Amino acid sequence: MTISSEAHESLTIMMAAYNEAENLAVLLPRINALVARLTPDYEILVVDTYTPMDDTRAICEQNGAVYLNRENSNNYGDAIRTGIRHSQGKYVVNMDSDGSHDPAFIEKLWQIRDQADIVIASRYMAGGKTNNPGLLVFMSRLLNVVFKGIVRLPALDVSNSFRLYNGAKLRQLTLTFAHFDIIEEILAKMIWENDPPARVCEVPFEFQKRLSGKSKRNFIVFSYNFFLAIFKIIHMRRESRRK
Repeated sequence: MTISSEAHESLTIMMAAYNEAENLAVLLPRINALVARLTPDYEILVVDTYTPMDDTRAICEQNGAVYLNRENSNNYGDAIRTGIRHSQGKYVVNMDSDGSHDPAFIEKLWQIRDQADIVIASRYMAGGKTNNPGLLVFMSRLLNVVFKGIVRLPALDVSNSFRLYNGAKLRQLTLTFAHFDIIEEILAKMIWENDPPARVCEVPFEFQKRLSGKSKRNFIVFSYNFFLAIFKIIHMRRESRRK
């Protein structure tokens, strides 16, 4: 599907992929069927690795999704920047391509699209849940509590990538973070670099286990970059206050 230049309620679905052809074969038909009910003007962008590694391109072609290779490197940050640069929707939903983000939840994000500039599918507000192993859940909760307490971003779940954004405000950002910490960078910059600051809303969400395959996320590396992001974003906040 493609977006009309005159579309007022257009939607981009943006998905970073890394050897996720098997999962995308399941997810893309579900996403197409659901999003077509929400708006006729939508696009699905699948941002694959820097060089192809599996059958992701073929799966995209079979399901009407736009296939892209991430620019510059295989880092997650480059996948997000590539997707944002190619997005055209008035609203942009970012979601994982491993099945942990249930496509059916897109409708809940869409229903409150006018209430906020960032709508977060939140694992850690009342009613939210995550189905990862207990140790991973504990560490993720701890990281989010520490991050929120120190950086003071107005969200209980700062690290879940499943979100709906105001597309125009998202595309205005200059993003530099390389890894999964780009998710926190987007939140911080949309709040501190926008005038007025971006409005943030959270919706309780149940995070699922991936459908198939192995996670590409190294939790030690993820935790290191998460804590490093605290200091980078504190510096960002100080700089924004000086302007």
